[in-house]
Amino acid sequence: MAMASTVKVVLGSIAFAIFWVLAVFPAVPFLPIGRTAGSLLGAILMVIFRVITPDQAYAAIDLPILGLLFGTMVVSVYLERADMFKYLGKLLSWKSMGAKDLLCRICLISAISSALFTNDTSCVVLTEFVLKIARQHNLPPHPFLLALATSANIGSSATPIGNPQNLVIAVQSKITFGDFVIGILPAMLVGVALNAVILLCMYWKLLSIQKDEEDAAMEVVPEDDVVSHRFSPATLSHLTSLNSQEWSSTLESMTIRSPPNVNGNTANVDTLRNRVSASENEIHKASSEEIESARGSNASKEVSNDGFSQGGDKPDVKERWKIVLWKTCVYLVTIGMLISLLMGLNMSWTAITAALALVVLDFKDARPSLEKVSYSLLIFFCGMFITVEGFNKTGIPSTLWELVEPYAQIDHIVGKVVLAAVIVVLSNVASNVPTVLLLGARVAASAAAISPADEKKAWLILAWVSTVAGNLSLLGSAANLIVCEQARQAPILGYNLSFWNHLKFGVPSTLIVTAIGLALIR
Repeated sequence: MAMASTVKVVLGSIAFAIFWVLAVFPAVPFLPIGRTAGSLLGAILMVIFRVITPDQAYAAIDLPILGLLFGTMVVSVYLERADMFKYLGKLLSWKSMGAKDLLCRICLISAISSALFTNDTSCVVLTEFVLKIARQHNLPPHPFLLALATSANIGSSATPIGNPQNLVIAVQSKITFGDFVIGILPAMLVGVALNAVILLCMYWKLLSIQKDEEDAAMEVVPEDDVVSHRFSPATLSHLTSLNSQEWSSTLESMTIRSPPNVNGNTANVDTLRNRVSASENEIHKASSEEIESARGSNASKEVSNDGFSQGGDKPDVKERWKIVLWKTCVYLVTIGMLISLLMGLNMSWTAITAALALVVLDFKDARPSLEKVSYSLLIFFCGMFITVEGFNKTGIPSTLWELVEPYAQIDHIVGKVVLAAVIVVLSNVASNVPTVLLLGARVAASAAAISPADEKKAWLILAWVSTVAGNLSLLGSAANLIVCEQARQAPILGYNLSFWNHLKFGVPSTLIVTAIGLALIR
């Protein structure tokens, strides 16, 4: 594609640069409007600058991708209500044989759940549970948080519904769900195993210490608190309605009233724990009274998904069977969706059909469940599609690809290495989804010129490398940022996973896993 006029190139580059800055750094001081608004700003600038027409902007929005993304998010919401993620979390602590065994379990469960329910969802619902498990056993949290984030990224590469960039590749390439899985699954399994081995090697001594020095004074989480933990794909359901700032101020005031002892540790840890528990009970009591007064004395108590009423009474046998039957239907619909995808049915309509089936089977107002869907992500995708299409119209991506293409042919090893290096760099600079949108068609066309079979392989290589590249740094993947933020904002248990802690593990892991996986892509 030839370069557009100078005016279009300059204006289109400015619009794309604004989108990129806000997508990578959503809280920049001069324009802290966030990723979603940033993508819409980039899109509207492309139209205002006349880089693309309004009709071209509407045509750039890929509805099948949005439909597939919406459907999978709704299914994830109902799976959470059916306690799927609660059961996955319990597998982490069931008959655990120590820190190293726990780390391997996190890698495996994170990878599998991400392949089936997207990496972002898995990280949202499992981060605080992993943090509680680490605190319960008085272990350093960062190896386990790294295991969760990096394994989620690697595991999500195996299916079209594992992450957003795979959704784009599956729709644009028209590769069936089954072929996608068969092509990448061996690389994914080996990649998860290698990732776990690298973690064990890097943190072997740390995981062998019974009590980590930096966490020696930390409160150990009771096992009952871990088992009773509840999740939500949209936002984590904490024990109280307090946000992290309120928790911090509450604990700070408690700490002031309990001065340090002569050994430098906070005194009266048991007293602190009792005060926190008392505060929780008071909040729960106040909330329950408000709810009951609002509903009225004659309102019947609702039954929650775990089989107990809000008043704490056990439901009768009929209500229990209703709960069991409803959960069974949720799991059967989800399995049916996966089987339909493997059979090659339209992925977008299959996911939407499964989502609507769950809404109907629930037989109640679907608004609370649908409100948990991340509509901001769907809007972000709309703006991103338009922005990337406008940038493509400038001719810059095509011109740059023409310079690299002779050295990035996948029919020989050097070409694969060059292509992988380009994808890794762009995925960490421009993010993985825009990288796929910019390079996908060009890489596939270049491979198709060699042989038709190489076109499919090129798409799969793009899916694998762009996904694993997210492990390179903390900013390389949304899943990494989710784990970091959820861990930092967790009440009482908060832990800050630093950029450098992630980088010193992410670089060797990304390079090794990517290289081995390239040899296994079919």
